[in-house]
Amino acid sequence: GQPLARYFPDVVSAVAQLPAKRFVIDGELVIPVNGALSFDELQLRLHPAASRVQKLAAANPAMMVVFDLLGDEDGKSLLTLPLRERRRQLEQFASANFKTNHAVRLSPATTQLEQAKKWFDKVGGDLDGVMAKQLNAAYASGERTAMVKVKQIRTVDCVVGGFRYASGARVIGSLLLGLYDEAGLLHHVGFTSAFKASEKRELTAKFEAMKKPPGFTGNSPGGPSRWSTERSGQWEPVDPKAVVEVTYDHFTGGRFRHGTKIIRWRKDKAPRQCSMEQVLGREGKSLALL
Repeated sequence: GQPLARYFPDVVSAVAQLPAKRFVIDGELVIPVNGALSFDELQLRLHPAASRVQKLAAANPAMMVVFDLLGDEDGKSLLTLPLRERRRQLEQFASANFKTNHAVRLSPATTQLEQAKKWFDKVGGDLDGVMAKQLNAAYASGERTAMVKVKQIRTVDCVVGGFRYASGARVIGSLLLGLYDEAGLLHHVGFTSAFKASEKRELTAKFEAMKKPPGFTGNSPGGPSRWSTERSGQWEPVDPKAVVEVTYDHFTGGRFRHGTKIIRWRKDKAPRQCSMEQVLGREGKSLALL
Protein backbone atom coordinates (compact mmCIF):
# COMPACT_ATOMS: atom_id res chain seq x y z
CA GLY A 1 0.00 0.00 0.00
CA GLN A 2 0.88 3.67 -0.27
CA PRO A 3 2.01 5.78 2.73
CA LEU A 4 -0.99 7.64 4.15
CA ALA A 5 0.66 9.70 6.90
CA ARG A 6 0.33 13.01 5.03
CA TYR A 7 -3.41 12.50 4.68
CA PHE A 8 -3.95 11.64 8.35
CA PRO A 9 -1.75 13.97 10.43
CA ASP A 10 -4.21 13.67 13.31
CA VAL A 11 -3.67 9.90 13.54
CA VAL A 12 0.11 10.30 13.20
CA SER A 13 0.02 12.70 16.15
CA ALA A 14 -2.20 10.41 18.21
CA VAL A 15 0.04 7.37 17.67
CA ALA A 16 3.15 9.43 18.52
CA GLN A 17 1.57 10.36 21.85
CA LEU A 18 1.15 6.74 23.00
CA PRO A 19 3.26 5.91 26.07
CA ALA A 20 5.05 3.10 24.21
CA LYS A 21 7.62 4.36 21.73
CA ARG A 22 8.60 1.18 19.93
CA PHE A 23 5.97 -1.10 18.42
CA VAL A 24 4.29 -2.17 15.17
CA ILE A 25 0.50 -2.27 15.01
CA ASP A 26 -1.97 -3.03 12.24
CA GLY A 27 -5.39 -1.46 12.04
CA GLU A 28 -7.96 0.46 10.03
CA LEU A 29 -8.49 4.18 9.66
CA VAL A 30 -12.02 5.45 10.29
CA ILE A 31 -13.64 8.87 10.58
CA PRO A 32 -16.71 9.32 12.80
CA VAL A 33 -19.28 11.89 11.70
CA ASN A 34 -22.32 12.43 13.91
CA GLY A 35 -21.62 9.18 15.71
CA ALA A 36 -21.38 7.02 12.57
CA LEU A 37 -18.38 6.05 10.45
CA SER A 38 -18.15 7.97 7.17
CA PHE A 39 -16.57 6.45 4.07
CA ASP A 40 -17.02 9.76 2.23
CA GLU A 41 -14.87 11.61 4.76
CA LEU A 42 -12.12 9.02 4.32
CA GLN A 43 -12.09 9.64 0.59
CA LEU A 44 -12.01 13.40 1.06
CA ARG A 45 -8.75 13.08 2.99
CA LEU A 46 -6.92 11.87 -0.13
CA HIS A 47 -6.37 15.44 -1.26
CA PRO A 48 -3.14 16.90 -2.69
CA ALA A 49 -3.32 20.13 -0.68
CA ALA A 50 -1.91 19.88 2.85
CA SER A 51 -3.99 22.88 3.96
CA ARG A 52 -7.17 21.11 2.85
CA VAL A 53 -6.17 17.95 4.72
CA GLN A 54 -5.50 19.95 7.89
CA LYS A 55 -8.90 21.61 7.63
CA LEU A 56 -10.66 18.27 7.20
CA ALA A 57 -8.73 16.76 10.10
CA ALA A 58 -9.76 19.62 12.36
CA ALA A 59 -13.43 19.33 11.37
CA ASN A 60 -13.66 15.53 11.65
CA PRO A 61 -10.68 13.88 13.35
CA ALA A 62 -9.82 10.36 12.25
CA MET A 63 -9.26 7.33 14.46
CA MET A 64 -7.20 4.18 14.16
CA VAL A 65 -8.91 0.94 15.13
CA VAL A 66 -6.14 -1.53 15.96
CA PHE A 67 -6.66 -5.24 15.35
CA ASP A 68 -3.13 -6.72 15.45
CA LEU A 69 0.26 -6.32 17.15
CA LEU A 70 3.16 -7.21 14.87
CA GLY A 71 6.10 -5.99 16.94
CA ASP A 72 6.37 -5.46 20.70
CA GLU A 73 8.00 -2.70 22.74
CA ASP A 74 11.27 -4.64 22.91
CA GLY A 75 11.53 -4.71 19.13
CA LYS A 76 10.64 -8.40 18.87
CA SER A 77 8.72 -9.50 15.79
CA LEU A 78 5.43 -11.27 16.49
CA LEU A 79 4.68 -12.14 12.86
CA THR A 80 5.15 -15.89 13.27
CA LEU A 81 3.07 -16.17 16.43
CA PRO A 82 -0.49 -17.49 16.07
CA LEU A 83 -3.26 -14.90 16.12
CA ARG A 84 -4.43 -16.19 19.51
CA GLU A 85 -1.13 -15.14 21.11
CA ARG A 86 -0.82 -11.89 19.16
CA ARG A 87 -4.33 -10.92 20.29
CA ARG A 88 -3.46 -11.66 23.93
CA GLN A 89 -0.41 -9.42 23.70
CA LEU A 90 -2.34 -6.74 21.81
CA GLU A 91 -4.96 -6.56 24.58
CA GLN A 92 -2.20 -6.09 27.15
CA PHE A 93 -0.58 -3.43 24.96
CA ALA A 94 -3.91 -1.63 24.49
CA SER A 95 -4.65 -1.69 28.22
CA ALA A 96 -1.33 0.02 28.91
CA ASN A 97 -1.38 2.50 26.00
CA PHE A 98 -4.86 3.24 24.64
CA LYS A 99 -6.83 4.25 27.74
CA THR A 100 -6.06 7.97 27.59
CA ASN A 101 -5.94 8.22 23.80
CA HIS A 102 -9.42 8.25 22.23
CA ALA A 103 -8.03 8.42 18.69
CA VAL A 104 -6.50 4.94 18.93
CA ARG A 105 -8.99 2.19 19.78
CA LEU A 106 -8.85 -1.56 20.19
CA SER A 107 -10.97 -3.50 17.72
CA PRO A 108 -13.48 -5.80 19.46
CA ALA A 109 -12.94 -9.55 19.10
CA THR A 110 -14.82 -12.65 20.16
CA THR A 111 -14.75 -16.42 19.74
CA GLN A 112 -18.52 -16.62 20.29
CA LEU A 113 -20.80 -16.73 17.25
CA GLU A 114 -23.74 -15.29 19.19
CA GLN A 115 -21.68 -12.25 20.16
CA ALA A 116 -20.73 -11.59 16.53
CA LYS A 117 -24.41 -11.79 15.57
CA LYS A 118 -25.22 -9.22 18.25
CA TRP A 119 -22.71 -6.82 16.68
CA PHE A 120 -24.70 -6.88 13.46
CA ASP A 121 -27.94 -6.31 15.37
CA LYS A 122 -26.46 -3.44 17.38
CA VAL A 123 -24.87 -1.37 14.63
CA GLY A 124 -27.06 -2.14 11.60
CA GLY A 125 -26.02 -0.65 8.26
CA ASP A 126 -23.01 1.13 9.74
CA LEU A 127 -21.12 -2.19 9.75
CA ASP A 128 -20.72 -3.97 6.43
CA GLY A 129 -19.10 -7.13 7.73
CA VAL A 130 -17.14 -9.05 10.36
CA MET A 131 -13.71 -10.57 9.76
CA ALA A 132 -13.46 -14.25 10.74
CA LYS A 133 -9.84 -15.29 11.31
CA GLN A 134 -8.10 -18.56 12.16
CA LEU A 135 -6.74 -18.34 15.69
CA ASN A 136 -3.73 -20.54 14.89
CA ALA A 137 -2.62 -18.52 11.84
CA ALA A 138 0.57 -16.48 11.66
CA TYR A 139 0.41 -12.95 10.25
CA ALA A 140 0.38 -12.92 6.43
CA SER A 141 0.84 -9.44 4.96
CA GLY A 142 -1.44 -8.68 2.01
CA GLU A 143 -3.07 -12.12 2.07
CA ARG A 144 -6.47 -13.39 3.14
CA THR A 145 -5.68 -17.07 3.21
CA ALA A 146 -6.54 -17.42 6.90
CA MET A 147 -9.53 -15.10 7.07
CA VAL A 148 -12.87 -14.41 5.46
CA LYS A 149 -15.19 -11.41 5.57
CA VAL A 150 -18.71 -12.31 6.65
CA LYS A 151 -21.02 -9.67 5.22
CA GLN A 152 -24.42 -8.67 6.51
CA ILE A 153 -26.73 -9.14 3.55
CA ARG A 154 -30.08 -7.33 3.57
CA THR A 155 -32.75 -6.56 0.98
CA VAL A 156 -34.41 -3.37 -0.21
CA ASP A 157 -36.95 -2.43 -2.89
CA CYS A 158 -35.65 0.18 -5.36
CA VAL A 159 -36.93 2.04 -8.40
CA VAL A 160 -35.00 1.88 -11.66
CA GLY A 161 -34.37 5.49 -12.69
CA GLY A 162 -31.92 4.89 -15.49
CA PHE A 163 -29.32 2.59 -17.01
CA ARG A 164 -25.87 2.55 -18.54
CA TYR A 165 -24.88 0.71 -21.67
CA ALA A 166 -22.07 -1.80 -21.40
CA SER A 167 -18.70 -0.47 -22.51
CA GLY A 168 -18.39 -0.80 -26.26
CA ALA A 169 -21.77 -2.47 -26.72
CA ARG A 170 -25.39 -1.45 -27.23
CA VAL A 171 -26.72 -3.63 -24.44
CA ILE A 172 -27.39 -2.76 -20.81
CA GLY A 173 -24.38 -2.90 -18.54
CA SER A 174 -26.05 -1.74 -15.34
CA LEU A 175 -29.38 -0.54 -13.99
CA LEU A 176 -29.31 2.60 -11.85
CA LEU A 177 -31.33 2.37 -8.65
CA GLY A 178 -33.22 5.05 -6.75
CA LEU A 179 -35.11 5.67 -3.52
CA TYR A 180 -37.61 8.43 -2.72
CA ASP A 181 -37.10 10.91 0.11
CA GLU A 182 -39.82 12.53 2.22
CA ALA A 183 -40.16 15.38 -0.29
CA GLY A 184 -40.93 12.96 -3.10
CA LEU A 185 -37.55 13.33 -4.86
CA LEU A 186 -36.00 10.22 -6.39
CA HIS A 187 -32.30 9.93 -5.47
CA HIS A 188 -29.76 7.72 -7.20
CA VAL A 189 -28.40 5.32 -4.55
CA GLY A 190 -26.51 2.65 -6.49
CA PHE A 191 -26.56 0.12 -9.28
CA THR A 192 -26.97 -3.53 -10.14
CA SER A 193 -25.10 -5.25 -12.95
CA ALA A 194 -25.08 -8.97 -12.21
CA PHE A 195 -27.00 -10.03 -15.31
CA LYS A 196 -26.72 -13.21 -17.32
CA ALA A 197 -25.80 -12.70 -20.97
CA SER A 198 -29.22 -14.05 -21.96
CA GLU A 199 -30.95 -11.41 -19.82
CA LYS A 200 -29.13 -8.35 -21.17
CA ARG A 201 -30.91 -8.11 -24.52
CA GLU A 202 -34.33 -8.52 -22.89
CA LEU A 203 -33.52 -5.84 -20.32
CA THR A 204 -32.14 -3.57 -23.03
CA ALA A 205 -35.33 -3.76 -25.07
CA LYS A 206 -37.48 -3.22 -21.97
CA PHE A 207 -35.68 -0.15 -20.66
CA GLU A 208 -34.92 1.46 -24.01
CA ALA A 209 -38.70 1.55 -24.48
CA MET A 210 -38.98 3.32 -21.10
CA LYS A 211 -36.45 6.09 -21.83
CA LYS A 212 -37.74 9.35 -20.45
CA PRO A 213 -35.99 12.24 -18.69
CA PRO A 214 -35.25 13.19 -16.02
CA GLY A 215 -35.19 9.71 -14.45
CA PHE A 216 -33.88 10.93 -11.08
CA THR A 217 -35.31 14.12 -9.60
CA GLY A 218 -32.92 14.31 -6.65
CA ASN A 219 -29.26 13.24 -6.64
CA SER A 220 -28.39 11.87 -10.06
CA PRO A 221 -25.60 9.58 -11.31
CA GLY A 222 -22.26 11.09 -12.20
CA GLY A 223 -22.53 14.16 -9.99
CA PRO A 224 -19.41 16.31 -9.63
CA SER A 225 -16.69 14.73 -7.49
CA ARG A 226 -12.98 14.00 -7.50
CA TRP A 227 -13.74 10.38 -8.43
CA SER A 228 -16.07 11.05 -11.34
CA THR A 229 -14.92 9.83 -14.73
CA GLU A 230 -16.12 10.71 -18.19
CA ARG A 231 -18.22 7.55 -18.15
CA SER A 232 -19.84 8.50 -14.80
CA GLY A 233 -22.05 11.05 -16.58
CA GLN A 234 -23.04 8.73 -19.41
CA TRP A 235 -26.38 7.24 -18.50
CA GLU A 236 -29.90 6.99 -19.89
CA PRO A 237 -32.90 8.20 -17.82
CA VAL A 238 -36.08 6.11 -17.77
CA ASP A 239 -39.62 6.55 -16.54
CA PRO A 240 -39.37 5.39 -12.88
CA LYS A 241 -42.00 2.68 -12.95
CA ALA A 242 -40.03 -0.56 -12.54
CA VAL A 243 -39.48 -1.76 -8.96
CA VAL A 244 -36.84 -4.34 -8.14
CA GLU A 245 -35.84 -6.04 -4.89
CA VAL A 246 -32.07 -6.28 -4.45
CA THR A 247 -29.60 -7.46 -1.83
CA TYR A 248 -26.94 -5.15 -0.43
CA ASP A 249 -24.28 -5.26 2.27
CA HIS A 250 -23.51 -1.63 3.14
CA PHE A 251 -25.43 1.64 2.80
CA THR A 252 -23.69 4.84 3.88
CA GLY A 253 -23.42 8.40 2.65
CA GLY A 254 -26.71 8.11 0.79
CA ARG A 255 -25.77 5.15 -1.40
CA PHE A 256 -24.85 1.48 -1.59
CA ARG A 257 -21.09 1.07 -1.26
CA HIS A 258 -20.99 -1.97 -3.53
CA GLY A 259 -23.03 -3.34 -6.39
CA THR A 260 -26.35 -4.97 -5.52
CA LYS A 261 -27.87 -8.23 -6.72
CA ILE A 262 -31.38 -8.63 -8.08
CA ILE A 263 -33.71 -10.98 -6.23
CA ARG A 264 -36.96 -10.33 -8.05
CA TRP A 265 -39.04 -7.73 -9.85
CA ARG A 266 -41.82 -6.26 -7.69
CA LYS A 267 -44.80 -5.69 -10.01
CA ASP A 268 -46.94 -5.71 -6.88
CA LYS A 269 -45.28 -2.62 -5.42
CA ALA A 270 -45.78 1.04 -6.33
CA PRO A 271 -42.57 2.99 -7.05
CA ARG A 272 -43.44 5.62 -4.42
CA GLN A 273 -43.30 2.91 -1.77
CA CYS A 274 -39.56 2.62 -2.36
CA SER A 275 -38.45 5.10 0.26
CA MET A 276 -35.17 5.97 1.94
CA GLU A 277 -36.71 4.86 5.22
CA GLN A 278 -35.97 1.26 4.22
CA VAL A 279 -32.23 1.81 4.60
CA LEU A 280 -31.93 4.84 6.88
CA GLY A 281 -33.82 3.03 9.61
CA ARG A 282 -31.21 0.28 9.55
CA GLU A 283 -28.17 2.47 10.05
CA GLY A 284 -26.46 2.01 13.39
CA LYS A 285 -23.46 3.16 15.35
CA SER A 286 -20.26 1.15 14.95
CA LEU A 287 -18.59 3.43 17.49
CA ALA A 288 -20.66 1.72 20.15
CA LEU A 289 -18.43 -1.34 19.74
CA LEU A 290 -15.16 0.50 20.38
